[in-house]
Amino acid sequence: MKISIRGDKIKVTDSMNNYVTEKLKKIDKYLDNPDEVKANVVVKIEKTGQKVEITIPLKTFILRAEETGEDIYAAVDVITDKIERQIRKNKTKLASQAKKTRDVKGFAFSSIEEIKDDEEDNKIVKRKKIGVKPMSEEEAILQMELVDHDFYLFMDEETMKPKLVYKRKDDQYGIIETE
Repeated sequence: MKISIRGDKIKVTDSMNNYVTEKLKKIDKYLDNPDEVKANVVVKIEKTGQKVEITIPLKTFILRAEETGEDIYAAVDVITDKIERQIRKNKTKLASQAKKTRDVKGFAFSSIEEIKDDEEDNKIVKRKKIGVKPMSEEEAILQMELVDHDFYLFMDEETMKPKLVYKRKDDQYGIIETE
């Protein structure tokens, strides 16, 4: 696996680079062609501690996890375990999705040991239809705050395309828009 490590407000040392590379090698066994896969790792310093984000884009899936801790090395340990657990927990879903898209490249399914989780499968427990009104981003943020949600779907008044505003963990706002 090719690994790209970037520091945000921190210099990535050789020791950190070697540690992340060694830990991510655990994921190689789950991939068909690990040499063709690129993992993007971002190490950040935040108010709450040191944060590590790992994103591994595959042809039909994206593996992503993040972890914040007092120690970068401990965060890397936790995050690689999270990614490995994501793969093992969702083996059946990943395999069926790959068959639907007729693209079975990416994962070496035979090497993934499936785990049964005590947690229930992801199920949709509620469906709701809403009217999406044209408004500005600022008005959408206000509406989101008024209904006390972490996100709000609205129609952009200029482009007339749907957008989603959401509250980030750092108490800032983000926008997701369609192409």
